[in-house]
Amino acid sequence: MKEYMKKIDGGVTAPKGFSAAACAAGIKYQGRTDMALIYSDKPCVSAGTFTTNVVKAAPVQWDMKIVHGDGPVRAVVVNSGIANAATGKPGMEICEKTAEAMSALYGGKRDEVLVASTGVIGMQIDAGKITAGCGSLYEQRSDSIEAGTQAAQAIMTTDTHKKEIAVEVSLSDGKTIRIGGMTKGSGMIHPNMCTMLGFVTTDAAIAKQWLQRAISEIVDHTFNMITVDGDTSTNDTYVILANGEAGNTPINDIGEDYLRFREGLFFVSEYLAKEMAGDGEGATALFECCVKGARSLNDARTLAKSVVGSSLCKAAIYGHDSNFGRFLCALGYSGVSFDPDKVDIDYESAAGKIAIVRGGMGSGYDEAEATKILSENAVSVQVDMHMGGESATAWGCDLSYDYVRINADYRS
Repeated sequence: MKEYMKKIDGGVTAPKGFSAAACAAGIKYQGRTDMALIYSDKPCVSAGTFTTNVVKAAPVQWDMKIVHGDGPVRAVVVNSGIANAATGKPGMEICEKTAEAMSALYGGKRDEVLVASTGVIGMQIDAGKITAGCGSLYEQRSDSIEAGTQAAQAIMTTDTHKKEIAVEVSLSDGKTIRIGGMTKGSGMIHPNMCTMLGFVTTDAAIAKQWLQRAISEIVDHTFNMITVDGDTSTNDTYVILANGEAGNTPINDIGEDYLRFREGLFFVSEYLAKEMAGDGEGATALFECCVKGARSLNDARTLAKSVVGSSLCKAAIYGHDSNFGRFLCALGYSGVSFDPDKVDIDYESAAGKIAIVRGGMGSGYDEAEATKILSENAVSVQVDMHMGGESATAWGCDLSYDYVRINADYRS
């Protein structure tokens, strides 16, 4: 971590001027919170990236119009349990009613409210439940760390734990800004943005075009480098709200403060992306692939994602099986041209590091040692292509029996 940045407690309520809340609206789940609110005391500029799936959920369509427009944003309302995707005109009406209900509470306009949903595709949301939930959320909103954590928990579906983080960044004018984020995502994870949802808040003063530039640049190296099951969701959304409450000199060029802000946003985004990859449905391990020595950045990204996205590679990680042929195979069908006789592969984890492949051939490694290294809850497969100077890292998870069980029973 850079000297001008430090990790702090909390998530979306860490930056000044932001509050959050959670409530149990009974959208689909019973006996747990299933709606969340992020609210700013002052109008925010917004930026975001969204799913490239042609089938876009109603909330994605709603949010894209607002985020890609010039108007301010004050709130984000999220529900879990039902995705509000493949719901036609009634689905868009739910977005409108949600935004109208929340904006009426603080005396604003409905196009200042972003809406997000996650859960089962094809089910309709009960308008009465979600509008009642808006009232409860607004009444309970708080700027406490606990409120941010409760919001992060409320948006979970098959996630096994909440995902949140916050950092503090010192700028060149002596001001300190904060960036906080939360995500949900465990299955149907193979983002191309640009069922994962991500929300970031910051009290930095920054022009909209530079906020959008930062998030667009960062997504390609974080969320677009993770995969759980190869499925790009209908609901993928990653948005950031900036309210300027830190009082810093507004960031409106590519100077030192922009670079510091972007570094902070990158740290938050990478952390949340890895949390999602490691929490894949039924997963027992975070599976990382680091590729170096590629001819181009695109080649490095393609090779790394091919390995972590391979079902056979994922199964090998689950079984702690040092079957290096699977990793070579995944590199080979990635579509990238390279010399197989130059490839080196190492395994690394908290248990150590071991050379597995040298010059495209097995290195004569110790099987027991390799199994020990692959048995940790975070495993890295490191590949040197010896073809150039570019590198990239992708993250996924292992493939266990529980993945099928969870998804076979998902609607029930």
